[in-house]
Amino acid sequence: MNKQIEDLIDAIGQVLLGKNHQVKLALACLFARGHLLIEDLPGMGKTTLAQCLAKVLGLHYERIQFTSDLLPADILGVSIFDQNTSEFRFHKGPIFSQVLLADEINRSTPKSQSALLEAMEEKQVTIEGSTRQLPKPFFVIATQNPLSQAGTYPLPESQLDRFLLRISLGYPSRAAEKMLFKGVDPRQRLADMQPIITLPQLDAIQTHIDTIQATDSVLDYLQRLVDFTRYDSSFSYGISPRGALAMLKSAKAWAFIHNRDHVVPEDIQAVLEPVVGHRIRGTGAGASGAGSLSDYLVKNVDVVNS
Repeated sequence: MNKQIEDLIDAIGQVLLGKNHQVKLALACLFARGHLLIEDLPGMGKTTLAQCLAKVLGLHYERIQFTSDLLPADILGVSIFDQNTSEFRFHKGPIFSQVLLADEINRSTPKSQSALLEAMEEKQVTIEGSTRQLPKPFFVIATQNPLSQAGTYPLPESQLDRFLLRISLGYPSRAAEKMLFKGVDPRQRLADMQPIITLPQLDAIQTHIDTIQATDSVLDYLQRLVDFTRYDSSFSYGISPRGALAMLKSAKAWAFIHNRDHVVPEDIQAVLEPVVGHRIRGTGAGASGAGSLSDYLVKNVDVVNS
């Protein structure tokens, strides 16, 4: 693994204990110029992960607490009349940041949720007839509570598709939780965290991801996975072309993190669940159940060319 990437993972791991795999997925999402959805119970470290990523990358960070009374203007910004100049002056909202944490996004109404759609896809926002570019990079980390909890509004499929990866952090290990019981709060280290890579270095990484090679045999394997979701009766609907491209981009970023300049089938398998878990729905017993989707696909689609 690249030494710089190791340093990033280690630094975040000092605060978010025992979650190196999820940290690598989050970095892969950023390196692939995607957006990240974290679905988990409250209090599992979702906000902490977003703060750590902004700190170690030296990026401007803003947080929006999504609630049922949140308005699109609270996200995008609003024009206010200036009596001194007799003109309307636009005041930017928190969306004009490099790392935007949309905390508990599914607690707000669909109208407020949709305020992020153009920003996530086009890296710009249109407000009062004017289009304004967002900073580079622009990375949205949205957290959401399980839909079984009260006061949630499910994200529509069109918005879920805007997220490159969806991950869960899960419960802490026994050792990490015992540290919390003893009063050792790793979040105290947040204030002392320093940037590990510069903005030009991050831009160079994102550009390099595009040069990672995928051979025809690897692309064939990816296509067989995609086709299986589209035509197998175990799925209500299959992976879209955008979803297939998301899988390839994520696999390239995963290969880079593991210091490879080419994609292997294991890279695709590593990102399969986070990429497609929120994009397709299973109808059969084999394709349903949390954590079983990738196993089901890998088991039914052979790596070797048929």
